[in-house]
Amino acid sequence: MFAISLGENAELRPLEPWQAEEFLEHVERAREYAGPYVPLTVIAKDLASARGVLQTYADKQASDTGRLYGIWLDGVLVGGVLFRIFDTSVDGCEIGVWLEPSAAGRGLVSKASRVLIDWAVDQRGMHRIEWLVSSRNDRSKATAARLGFTRDGVLRESFPWQGVRHDMEVWSVLAPEWRALR
Repeated sequence: MFAISLGENAELRPLEPWQAEEFLEHVERAREYAGPYVPLTVIAKDLASARGVLQTYADKQASDTGRLYGIWLDGVLVGGVLFRIFDTSVDGCEIGVWLEPSAAGRGLVSKASRVLIDWAVDQRGMHRIEWLVSSRNDRSKATAARLGFTRDGVLRESFPWQGVRHDMEVWSVLAPEWRALR
């Protein structure tokens, strides 16, 4: 297994089905903070469903259609980044992120996102990276803007989640823009 340093005793590592117990413990700490916007922090309710979430992403990685990585701070899983969609047929992907409250404000999501986007652009030839976010999630929109994403538009009431229809903002960065930002 590999680990990529994010600085400040933080690491980015693969998050796999055998880590379901640790993932579930993290999700329980993150649920209230991330749950209004991040489905996997609500879907994982017990060990079986936590393992199911992780297995879904293991299967996506095996089929080259998605990936999931955890963010560890001082040896504790505190968040993650993922490619919810990874489509080599159109050279496009969608990145997703989440944290538990104890890790917020440290730049960990930005650092981890940069690692994933660098890899997608430089190693896999992705041209368009998307960031879909509820219009109500100001923290995530601010992170997308800090990373250099451009707000493309709003998909009105496109995502029903926990009894609320969310407007979803589409943000993107194109490979030439990403390279220029570096």
